Amino acid sequence: MFHRLGQFAVRRAWWVIAAWLVAMVAIFISSPKVTSQTDEASFLPKHYESIQAAEVQAKAFPAAFTPDALILFERNDGAALTDADTKAMGKLTQDLAGKKIDGVEAVNPPAEKVGYSEDRKYAMGTIAIAKGKQQDPKAIAAVAKAVRNDGKDLAGPTGLKFQLGGSAAQALDQQESSSDTEGLITMATLVLVIVIVGIIFRSVLAGLLPILVSLIIALPTSMGLINYATKAFDLKSTDILTPILIVVVLGVGTDYFLFLAFRYRERLRAGEDRKAAVVNAVGRVGEAIASAAGAVTIAFAALILSSLGMFQALGPALAIAVVVTALASVTLAPALLAVIPARAVFWPGKKWMREPSDARFTALGRAVEKRPALTALASGGVLVALTLGALGYNGLFDMTSGSMPKEKESMVVQDKMSTAFSKGAASPSQVFLSSTDGRKLDPASFQAYADKLHVAGVAQVFPPTPTTATSQNKTISDDGTTAQFTVMLKDEPASNEAIATVTELRAVAHAQAPAGTEAKVGGLSSVFKDINLAMTHDYKLVFPIAGLLILLILALQLRSVVAPWYLMVSVGLGFGATLGAATLLFQKIGHETGLMFMMPILIYLFVVAIGTDYNILIIARLREEARAGRSPREAAREALRHAGPTVAAAGFILAASFGTFMLAGNTFMMEFGFAMAFGIVLAAFVMAMFFTPALTALIGNKAWWPGHGGDARPGAGHAPLVGSTMPPEPVGRH
Repeated sequence: MFHRLGQFAVRRAWWVIAAWLVAMVAIFISSPKVTSQTDEASFLPKHYESIQAAEVQAKAFPAAFTPDALILFERNDGAALTDADTKAMGKLTQDLAGKKIDGVEAVNPPAEKVGYSEDRKYAMGTIAIAKGKQQDPKAIAAVAKAVRNDGKDLAGPTGLKFQLGGSAAQALDQQESSSDTEGLITMATLVLVIVIVGIIFRSVLAGLLPILVSLIIALPTSMGLINYATKAFDLKSTDILTPILIVVVLGVGTDYFLFLAFRYRERLRAGEDRKAAVVNAVGRVGEAIASAAGAVTIAFAALILSSLGMFQALGPALAIAVVVTALASVTLAPALLAVIPARAVFWPGKKWMREPSDARFTALGRAVEKRPALTALASGGVLVALTLGALGYNGLFDMTSGSMPKEKESMVVQDKMSTAFSKGAASPSQVFLSSTDGRKLDPASFQAYADKLHVAGVAQVFPPTPTTATSQNKTISDDGTTAQFTVMLKDEPASNEAIATVTELRAVAHAQAPAGTEAKVGGLSSVFKDINLAMTHDYKLVFPIAGLLILLILALQLRSVVAPWYLMVSVGLGFGATLGAATLLFQKIGHETGLMFMMPILIYLFVVAIGTDYNILIIARLREEARAGRSPREAAREALRHAGPTVAAAGFILAASFGTFMLAGNTFMMEFGFAMAFGIVLAAFVMAMFFTPALTALIGNKAWWPGHGGDARPGAGHAPLVGSTMPPEPVGRH
């Protein structure tokens, strides 16, 4: 099949190149616009309590608002706020509302008592933003920018500091940070790929070809198709997709190009002409590329089963990108190699036609050949030891703080508010008590119920009170059937302590609800509690299904029911070792309280899925050498000698590409970059180089049962080489 595909790409090379160019332009230009979601709650299904609580609030208090932006006032001299300052704050908020900023619905001055810190050095105002702006990150960021600029101008003559925080300000600061981060990551990855591939092949053009195939053609095509799929299937979109997409497409695209280029050069050294070498290179590595891409695609696509919209957004998008990149790698890349003279591809290198000794990989191969048991024990021991570190993993849910530098204004406001007020003051929880029989609630029972909500971790509870205030501040619905209890927590909303408090708060709120009523607990901490529950669900569902599907792909590719099992054990150990290493570095050595809650899923996505590429490449070469008539130990030696340089180069480039995330300057990207880079290093240099070949050498020909069977003879299993009348040769001897 892949020989025929290679023949088509070579014979119709210019048509293939033109088709890709036309398709890329047409898809990218015509694709619909998609906006990202920034609200954590938007990623949760409706059966979770935090979402049900939000629905109760929307129905019972349609005009109520959760502040989208918070104004933190303080004096420039640091002294306590005076009565004159209170009047100045009132006038400032009134003047700011009078500017009629598009999207701003209300600007409220600090409320007496709850709006001031105990030492009265800080005061907190609130701003409501139109719902139509809230779902568009760019729109809400634009509103926040206008509010921040106008507010600072108005505060100038007053002697007060005007600082903007809350979700809208965070969207603005994150947008600015993300644009800087994406540019930095893209440039660093580009330079790394061009330089490293250029050094490997001692060539200028060889370093540019994966950029042309992946970044210029595959990436825009993928982004267009992702937008079409997002609109067609009503998928979620997340703002972390773009930087991850860039690295994935460049990473796997460079990997697949290296798979092809190394084999292409090998065939040229065997004496074949350029076009025959391209065809035979596609024929030999096409199946490995397709299998690797298939495993990665299935792993990504399995996230559609996730309970969280964030992963439902990431999974299909990345799956589409991998399919497009793999297709370009076995059609566009061969077409380019077919029309560009080999000397130009490898220029200015002068020794590319000479077979190198590859002394390092030959020595590694001989070491595995002589001592496979010791090699398997040592490499497996490293993976197991690191996996033990994962036992201390602790997930954190504060995505905003982790994804932005601390000096951003919204982060400064958050830190000051956590010190000046209750740490939960910026985002209190709510308990909604609703009648189940349509009768009005008894206000006389509110205080007693509020007293019962004072569980450990709760700072204050404000019971609902009848009011003639504006409808935005009502805590009892117009029909009297729903009441809102505001609960201030002692800890920051995203902290594990706050989540534990909400867990207890839910239990008490449900159990102590008066007869004929039901309680729903809402707020940001409640959302994080439900995300935690959803993650637990995903671990039990997504991981096993993805693992079984990858196992099936490996079985089909290897025609074996034995090898896939120990390959999956290797992958599992790689997952555990990567999480363990990140836990040890950031929690134990760096004294962080935990890692981002999504880290296990991200490790699964990139280390398990993409790292499987290297296992697939090495195991495919092991099978090829075995079919050429070599003993299991000889096959391990030759596989490392020939496929080792490819795995090392591809693993190094991909690890370095993910390492660029560590330049972003925030906690989340630092953790993500290290974990992905370290995991890829383990996958390429421990699992694929040592653990898998050593186990295969120990198991012997039984590893290929039942597919190997009578194929253990020289040349079995190979398609005839294009441009040669000779029988298929033992590939390892070139």
